[in-house]
This record gives sequence, C-alpha cells and structure tokens, in this order.
Amino acid sequence: MNDEIERGDLTDRFWQRKPLQKLTQQEWEALCDGCGKCCLNKLEDEDTGHVALTRVACRLLDDHSCACAHYQNRHQFIPDCIVMRPDNLAEHAYWMPATCAYRLVWEGRPLYPWHPLISGDPESVHKAGISVRGITVSEFDTPEEDWEDFIIEEPV
Repeated sequence: MNDEIERGDLTDRFWQRKPLQKLTQQEWEALCDGCGKCCLNKLEDEDTGHVALTRVACRLLDDHSCACAHYQNRHQFIPDCIVMRPDNLAEHAYWMPATCAYRLVWEGRPLYPWHPLISGDPESVHKAGISVRGITVSEFDTPEEDWEDFIIEEPV
C-alpha cells in the first residue's frame, strides 16, 4: 500500500470519487477493514435467505491478525473460497458482513469511523470491537451441526 492509502489520507477518499470497477488493486485491497468476518463460516436460511455469521472460522484465518494465513494461495487449501471483486459484488454482497466496506461502498453507504481509511489506524477496527480477534472457534473442532450454537450478532 502506498503511504497515502495506509495513513487514511482523507483528502483522497478514492472510494467516494471512483466507481468500484475503476479502483486499482491497491485501492481495492485498502478498502478491506481487516475485521476477518468474511472468513467466518455462515449459515443461510433456505426459506428467508437470511445469512447469519458464526464464530466458526475458516481454518486459514489467523485469529489475532484477522487475516488469511495463506491469502495469496488460499485456493490451494480452500478451493471454494470466494474472491470478492467489483464484478461479483452483486452476486455475493448479501453474505458479506453488514459492516464490510466492500458492501457499504457497493450499497452507497459511508464507511464507519473505525475503518482504517477513516481513522488512519489499522488497529481501530479491533479497538472498536468490530473484528473477530480472539472470539473464533476452529472449524476442525466444531461439528457443522453445532454451528448454530456459535451464531453472532453483528454490530451496526
């Protein structure tokens, strides 16, 4: 990331002035708030389509950094891991966390004050209690039939 994006330089606010499809790869990656919620296993109600987040984490999620331990080659380990891109947000945004910057920008909503691009602090998402730091359980140790016991409510 360049210094401007890393510092949360508000004079640019590229996410407000550019359509998602026009973002550079660097800008796209900078939109990620680092909460780790996208790496949580989710349960979708077949009747309503409601998606619930669980504390059951993908085996590649680093619970402390809230990042994928093998981000660049995650498909070697998790073939069905979805890569969010501007061209597939319409298809996948519904299962992204309500606080996700990709979803917020796609929906035309502002980023939260704790987002690192706004706060200038990559730890702000953790300090605000938005991330999954320290709250996840292993998908290896949690049978799928028990995932309902680990549903979490999202802050909004």
